[in-house]
Amino acid sequence: MKNPVRVLVVDDSALMRKLIPQILAVDNSIEVVGTAMDGTFGLKKIEDLKPQVVTLDLEMPGMGGIDTLKEIMRHHRVPVIVVSSHSTEGASITLKALSLGAFDFVAKPQDVSARMPEIANELIAKIKAAAQSKGVRVAPIASTLRREKSAQSGKKTPTRVVGIGVSTGGPHALQYVLSQLPSDFPGTILIVQHMPEGFTDMFARRLDEICAIQVKQAQSGDLLLAGRALLCPGNRHLKVKRLPLGDVAILSDDARVNGHRPSVEVLFKSVAEEFGAEAVALLMTGMGDDGAEGMGAVKAAGGMTIAQSEDSCVVFGMPKAAIDRGYAVRVVHLDAMANTLQAQCMPHRGRPEASPESNRGKSAGVGHD
Repeated sequence: MKNPVRVLVVDDSALMRKLIPQILAVDNSIEVVGTAMDGTFGLKKIEDLKPQVVTLDLEMPGMGGIDTLKEIMRHHRVPVIVVSSHSTEGASITLKALSLGAFDFVAKPQDVSARMPEIANELIAKIKAAAQSKGVRVAPIASTLRREKSAQSGKKTPTRVVGIGVSTGGPHALQYVLSQLPSDFPGTILIVQHMPEGFTDMFARRLDEICAIQVKQAQSGDLLLAGRALLCPGNRHLKVKRLPLGDVAILSDDARVNGHRPSVEVLFKSVAEEFGAEAVALLMTGMGDDGAEGMGAVKAAGGMTIAQSEDSCVVFGMPKAAIDRGYAVRVVHLDAMANTLQAQCMPHRGRPEASPESNRGKSAGVGHD
């Protein structure tokens, strides 16, 4: 049997320092090697106990969670899973933590003592993924794109409809790619990021602040416009519909798919059905296989399908599932993703074909300047 994953729990709440080890104890492949009541103790215990993963509360007295995270990223490079409160303040500080290099987060339920076991499977899965990961690459955001939106973008019809599915490692990967797209980006983008409700609206607004394209949380009836990205709200599904007066986004409360709502599968299958060869499906870093079959539907409909390369993913689960099933026409490194999307959405492009340099089933990125 492999050695269990060594976990350190850092939380100022005595209740949480008791509950988190309890819910992790159900899995023999995880061992809680210690707990700490604040950041200062936490950093000392990282030195002493050498954990492979740290769970971190962000709202602590003394050395707070953000300062603790910065120290961990600077000196230890241990993957950190944030245990976040389900509030506006909690969402804001959690998104900041993700931008600083936190691996992922779980949101505490409202009634912690009674409902904490409900997040046990999620926390266990994320701890295991974190232990196997290469860590989050914190790349700088292009400062030249922190500017006013282009006034002339207007309500232009997009050349293509790009669906993006992403999970663990997604917030940073998305801001890295979207911040490189110009305001006159000719396609329209729809995003499913696995994230609970209460977090997605703030995440969309943060993306909008750093991007030249417009980014907003999707609402039913939003038009699919060139130079605009719509982010699916937590706990809803996102679909698309072609209408005489303009193509629109539709939100639904249908049952979870692959254990997720929002599900990438739902978005991709809808995009394939409505837009066929005009569709582009992109699977980026994330756990599991959500979106793989939907990508297959886009490919079958004549659309372009792209998977992020293994060496640029935090977790290679979702892209790997699509590549292994033969659904990914292109495999592209994160650094080349914005250029690839721009090229795929140029008006002159015809029906997509696999390019000669495509590396289906391999993790090498497709070459781009």
